[in-house]
Amino acid sequence: MKLAKFDAAEYLDNEEVIAAYLNAALEDENPDVFLIAIGDVAKARGMTQLAKDTGLARESLYKALAPGAKPRYDTVFKLIRALGVELHTSPAHK
Repeated sequence: MKLAKFDAAEYLDNEEVIAAYLNAALEDENPDVFLIAIGDVAKARGMTQLAKDTGLARESLYKALAPGAKPRYDTVFKLIRALGVELHTSPAHK
């Protein structure tokens, strides 16, 4: 039996699902998890369209979303806005 590799991008088809996916990624302490999640959403939306929407080159997007990358805040902000979601904070529960 041959199994296909799971690709989250295939399931990220609306803003509610995308927001839930990104929120789950934000719960992980490893920042690479969030970058990978943004990359999955970018793939689902189309990297070429995302590059146009953000004004960033495709190559820059791939570099910014690579594990271990340290993208600038303005880059992450542009990506989030172009993906049609917003980030919010709430008090931490103790």
